[in-house]
Order: sequence, then C-alpha cells, then structure tokens
Amino acid sequence: MKINVLIFLFLGFLIACSPRTEAEKIVDKAIEAHGGKRYESARIDFDFRDFHYQIFKSPNRFEYSREFSDSTGLVRDVLNNDGFLRTVNGTPIDTLTEERIGAFSRSVNSVAYFALLPYGLNDAAVIKNYLGETELKGEPYHLIKVTFQKEGGGDDFDDEFLYWIHSETFFVDFMAYSYHTDGGGIRFREVSSAQTVQGIRFQNYLNYKPEDKNTPVEKMQELFEKGELELLSEINLENIQVEMVN
Repeated sequence: MKINVLIFLFLGFLIACSPRTEAEKIVDKAIEAHGGKRYESARIDFDFRDFHYQIFKSPNRFEYSREFSDSTGLVRDVLNNDGFLRTVNGTPIDTLTEERIGAFSRSVNSVAYFALLPYGLNDAAVIKNYLGETELKGEPYHLIKVTFQKEGGGDDFDDEFLYWIHSETFFVDFMAYSYHTDGGGIRFREVSSAQTVQGIRFQNYLNYKPEDKNTPVEKMQELFEKGELELLSEINLENIQVEMVN
C-alpha cells in the first residue's frame, strides 16, 4: 500500500513539473492579458439580444443563467455543475424533454463560453495545438487550434476552434470555429470593439460565414483576406457589470 502511495505521489510530481507546451504558454499569456485570476472571482452580468445573462466560473464551480420574458411570464434558465433548471415566475418546470434541456443548455453555455474567452481554454477537456505564426491585417499572430476530449468535452466535444492571438498584446483578435449541432456550420469572428470592466476585457465581434458550411477552419483566414466571407451578424454584449465575489 505504501509503495502504491509513493508511486501515485511521484507520478503527480512528474505531471506537475511537466513543461508547458508552446500552445499552453501562449494561451496562459492570453488569459492573463484578458483578465487572468480576476475571472475566478467575477460574477458578470450583461445583456445579449433579448436575454439578460449572469455568469460565474471558478476552477471548481460554474453557474450560468439567463432571463427573459415571454407570454408565460419571467423565464429563468440556470446551468451549473448540478445540471439544468428552467423556472417560470419562480416555479420549476419539470416537463422539459431531454432534447429541449440539451438545446437550452447548449444555448446558455455557448454565450457564456464566448463572453469569457479566452478564460476556459485551460479546462481539462481542452486540447491545444500550436500551428505557428501568421499575419492578418498587417499584424503578427500566434495561431492556436483547439479541440476537445470526448470525456468532459460536453455535447459539442467534436467542435473545432482556431484562435489568432496577437504576438505582442496577446489579445484574441480573431477566431474561427466549426460546429455540428443544429445542422452544423462554420463561422469566423473579428473583434469589432472591446472594453475593460473591473480588469476583465470584453469583446464584441463581427460574425462571418463562408458560402460552403463544410469549409475547413484552416481555410477561413484565406477566405477572410479575399473578402469571400458573408457578414452574418454582430455579437455585442451590452450593459456589462462585474462584481468581484471573493
């Protein structure tokens, strides 16, 4: 038993001392540039389209919620470590199908994921690969590809992301991603504006799509530079408030 414990501790020591890969080091710098440790104690409120969101994510816990009003009253969706819950006027709704729960959960999680970027790119299920240096709109960038392990990667574990991280500021100025839910597709986002609230950087985006939804994410920079992407929408967070809770 003592030998097994010693082996376990030794393996843990080796893992802890393993050098960070180039991709991991660049992502670390990006997270620090966008807010760093402040993310871990920040409760963030904002409006996005017709919804009000509140998001919190620490190393061990997370809770994302959104509120909106419809013909039934005030609807509140909450996604956290315990699962998903919808209430209407404060009353829990327990008649939702698994399909609806999945759709609502993905919707809430998606908005929180993009609002918190690049925080979250060091989650355990994230696989990061460094694709080298590139130049976009006359600026130098590190190009990072992100995929996800199936275990712990959620319903969208097979999505693929590319992040253009500025070589000097370490801001994430561009991204591309492919997804497979709701018929699938691919998007390219360019930062249109940014603001810093309580030391955390929040970014708005122009959201583009290619003509062919099966275009590989690695082709999106080329299509963007050629002007062959269609502007689909704007991603704007409004009325951002940040409360430091710890």
